[in-house]
Amino acid sequence: MSLVSVVSDASGRRAVSANVLLIGFLGAFAWLEASYPDIYYRSVQEDQALEWASFWSFFIAGGVFVMAAWRQRRTTGSLPWFLAGLALFCVFVAMEEISWGQRVFGHRPPDYFLAENFQQELNLHNIASTKLRMLVFRGIILGYGVLLPLIALFPSVRRRLDRIAIVVPPVELTPSMFAMFALHVWYPWKFTGEVVECALGFGFLLVAIANSESFSGERGSSLSRATGVVMLTLALAFSTASWSQNRQSGDPANVGMARAETEALKKDLIELAEAEDRPALTKCGLHKRIYTFVEKKKYARPLTKGSFTRLVDRGLPEARAEFFLDPWNSPYWIRDRCDKENGRRVVFVYSFGPNRSRDSTRWEILGDDVGEYALIEP
Repeated sequence: MSLVSVVSDASGRRAVSANVLLIGFLGAFAWLEASYPDIYYRSVQEDQALEWASFWSFFIAGGVFVMAAWRQRRTTGSLPWFLAGLALFCVFVAMEEISWGQRVFGHRPPDYFLAENFQQELNLHNIASTKLRMLVFRGIILGYGVLLPLIALFPSVRRRLDRIAIVVPPVELTPSMFAMFALHVWYPWKFTGEVVECALGFGFLLVAIANSESFSGERGSSLSRATGVVMLTLALAFSTASWSQNRQSGDPANVGMARAETEALKKDLIELAEAEDRPALTKCGLHKRIYTFVEKKKYARPLTKGSFTRLVDRGLPEARAEFFLDPWNSPYWIRDRCDKENGRRVVFVYSFGPNRSRDSTRWEILGDDVGEYALIEP
């Protein structure tokens, strides 16, 4: 059975619309990063609409791939192993994106993930090295999104793929897929990967719709259907982001604990800097989870025996003290930001606070984030 693409018709309007959507999405974030860097920075953080759009696009794509697999089985009688695998892959990516609900529900990951995962989150992809993750990510985009549909243009190859039940993504989407690949290789600004990942989620969603319709025998407006699903995904992304950013902890005492703990971390940083006769223990541009900072920088190791860890004597759980976790089981962070032209510099430690989402900018502690400034210059 030939593939009836959701993004292609005789006039090519659907192909154009899909590519405008995906490439325009990438271009919009490029413009935002160049014109309004603070807004861009906030938008790419955890639990913002961008991350939730990645989750929902992959999650819904997984459901649509299940429908496509069922239709393939019913229509051709073949085992839909490829589409079923794509469904599992999309659901896995979606759940990894939200760390299997860690930040949403505030549960503490097993110690293995706290120690071995550089983000201290309950997910597998951050255990692998950055280089390996990037290679795998780019390989998926290039292999599945670009090369597979191109080689399937050869009739003999297409027949072989059909025989083994491999369902090819629409070739009309290859410009967008290649744009994602090229942008990820270029990586022109920080967090480019987050933007490309979200665009890829929408790409997989469009592919899933196309694959499902190719076995349905329907003659409806696939463009209208795809537009509706994309709009639903965006609505879910913004509503979920709003909910996740505004939810509050059920225990108000947690805020008090976070304030005491960040005050202790501030004291430790100031004392260590004074001992080395430096304005700050950190270097300009640093922004890390404190556990990662301590593990990577030998000069920061004394933090493991400072005022913060001594709070164990006052009831701080040892697991939180060991991994520098806040009362909501999210990591404490440290940031050193400076502007060499005007001499401005700030160093602060902070928690994401009750909503477990970063509200602070690069210069200020904002929202319900709980933190302390260790240095303010001038």
